[in-house]
Amino acid sequence: MRKSWLAILSLVLLLSVFTAGCGTSEEPSGSGGEKETFSFAMSGLYKPFNFKEDGELVGFDVEIGTEIAKRMGMEPDPVTNPWESIIPGLTTNKYDAIIGSMAITEERLEKVNFSRPYYRSGAQIFVSADNDEIKSADDLKGKVIGVVKASTFKDVAMEYTDQVKEYDSDLTALNDLPSGRIDAVITDQMVGLRMIKEGAVDIKDVGEPLWVDEMGIAVRKEDEALLENINKALESMIEDGTYEEISKKWFGRSILGEEYAK
Repeated sequence: MRKSWLAILSLVLLLSVFTAGCGTSEEPSGSGGEKETFSFAMSGLYKPFNFKEDGELVGFDVEIGTEIAKRMGMEPDPVTNPWESIIPGLTTNKYDAIIGSMAITEERLEKVNFSRPYYRSGAQIFVSADNDEIKSADDLKGKVIGVVKASTFKDVAMEYTDQVKEYDSDLTALNDLPSGRIDAVITDQMVGLRMIKEGAVDIKDVGEPLWVDEMGIAVRKEDEALLENINKALESMIEDGTYEEISKKWFGRSILGEEYAK
């Protein structure tokens, strides 16, 4: 009996050591088990801010997110998600943040928090280069206007017409202008001007910007520490000139806005 009891006790102790060893090997790597990857989402259809080139995500937003990740001591992981479901994707933990040229609005602030603005740009009307009929917003009444799905541009387009055609991408909408299927496109000023500069499509901008948006980085409401770290990273990028370097690469100038430069 004594020998059987000792044998059983030895077996229990051996199993305990083995189990403890397995538990240690499954612990996440990194200091204190902290997350090492910073995943940030965008549509991937918003050139030059975020788009795919040779199968790789590139653009202004990608480089800003990558630099932020590095300054937080994390590995960058840019991912794509359809724009119309990008906020639900964030709130259901598919990724850590949205760095996809998202305008800060009161409606969106009810669901997520935003960083300080990381650039400013206006909503601009674009038409085919041979269109002399539309010269300002007043001329949009009753016209067919192209916008990207689930964007703030759709709301303003509907103030002028009930003929709003939705696209998955601003670039697709702008490329459709010469076809005559739509009369105008309302989109981000920088997107259209970049296409004109590259000669990608025969279009022109008309009138003054309809409004100016402040773009922020969206995070979940509960991720207060992450938001603070993102803001710190942005501030340091602006102060040491890295932000301006990235901006000039894509636009030839800083798009931060003078009042937000500090």
